[in-house]
Amino acid sequence: MPGRLRVKRLVIRTLAFARRPELLAFLPAVTLAAFWAGGEEALLVTVFLVPMIYALAGILGAGPASELVLPGVDPVSGLPLRDTLAERLGRTGEAAEDGARGAACIAVMLDDADHLARRYGHEGFCEILRQTGARITGAVRRQDVVARLEGACFAAGLTPPARNDLETVLQMATRVQDAVEVPISLDATTVHVTASVGFCLSARAPAAGGGALLDAALAAMDDAHRNGPGAIRAFSPEIQRAHEDLAELRSDLGPALDSGQVQAFFQPQICTRTGDVSGFETLVRWVHPDRGVLAPADFLPGILEAGLSERLGEVMLTGALRALKAWDRAGLAIRRVAVNFAAEELRNPRLAEKIQWEIDRFGLTPDRLVVEIVETAVADSEDDVIVQTIARIAEMGCRIDLDDFGIGRASITNIRRFGVHRLKIDRALVARLDEDAEQQTLVAAVLSLAAKLGIESLAEGVETAAERQRLTELGCDHIQGYGIAKPMPLETATRWIASHRGTVGRAPLSADGSA
Repeated sequence: MPGRLRVKRLVIRTLAFARRPELLAFLPAVTLAAFWAGGEEALLVTVFLVPMIYALAGILGAGPASELVLPGVDPVSGLPLRDTLAERLGRTGEAAEDGARGAACIAVMLDDADHLARRYGHEGFCEILRQTGARITGAVRRQDVVARLEGACFAAGLTPPARNDLETVLQMATRVQDAVEVPISLDATTVHVTASVGFCLSARAPAAGGGALLDAALAAMDDAHRNGPGAIRAFSPEIQRAHEDLAELRSDLGPALDSGQVQAFFQPQICTRTGDVSGFETLVRWVHPDRGVLAPADFLPGILEAGLSERLGEVMLTGALRALKAWDRAGLAIRRVAVNFAAEELRNPRLAEKIQWEIDRFGLTPDRLVVEIVETAVADSEDDVIVQTIARIAEMGCRIDLDDFGIGRASITNIRRFGVHRLKIDRALVARLDEDAEQQTLVAAVLSLAAKLGIESLAEGVETAAERQRLTELGCDHIQGYGIAKPMPLETATRWIASHRGTVGRAPLSADGSA
């Protein structure tokens, strides 16, 4: 750790200690001692000097101690920021005698950071970040520097004298990942995290300088994240090209939406009581003519940045209703199809009118469409436009699913207020359900709440037979996830329905849900 950084941290800790209000209780004793030791002059000096020290420390007017952070230091983790790391890596590169003794950089990203933030709240997520930074610091060497980057990302700069060859840095990256993924204790709750890790050696960086080395490690980390969770990648020219291609890819999003390359895929939802298909969720995929099927992580951020959310919503809604109509013609009688609407779309005061027009165009009834609303959108009920839009959609007769339930802050009042028909249990609560007794308790509580409110439950993210079995035993009504089937295009989903019903040995359900 650089000497200047150690000095900064010492100053921060000293001032934070001095700002503790309870220390003022010793002021009378201090002034009395000064009088005994030095008379009136010492007394006067103490009376004026001590309050001045407290004022400088911030106790008389400043905010909390956590806000007292020097420039260039992250207020959450106490670690330096990006610029400090890039500067240190640059200095190391200039001083290196050869590539093997030059710098290396390891970048770390917590997987599912958004889910962690929603589930544990701001304070809990900050504690997760603080512990993650401390663990990375403990996993590297004393002369290395660890920095907090944007979001849930960190980076460690590995410097000489140790030899930084590929095998050594890979071992260090694995060591860092292992340290981060040890379960975190948070207010008597065990938090399971995974991390995607990328690294680069200075000799393999695409350009000279600390910034280029850091960017290369981040590109490797992004590649690991797309292939994760929990993957590790070393930077290579291929990763650099893929990173550049991804940026170019996002520039083609508008034409892809217009040409039909961005399509609705369908993931089945299964009734735990009968084993039959109770519905489908509509999920987006980009069927690229050259790159094949692309996952949402590759292009959804670009859609949001380009302001194309409403256009994407139109594609998903049309695809869902077209699938229902096709299944009706095939005699498969799928009961309902769900479409997720983001908060940005719910702020459109004409959304309910648009949904009604599309339903009428396909000759369907509103109860065949499930509108999924994320829990945070419902929680932010002070937004009058969102409140009115949800109310109109419910009045039309569409069913309402509350998505990502269990990790946000929706109230029971809002569940009743918006006419929610089904709670969709977030996959963060489903993961390791068969192994984690605490998870089972939480899920059982959610299921009990749904039962008492007279609404259905659906668990998403089911990946194993053991998770499926445990959810069935706990009384969950419906399940979906890769353990049942991955999202499929319409034609594949149609064939899957017939194959699945042949396996469970049931006749198809009618549109109203009866056999």
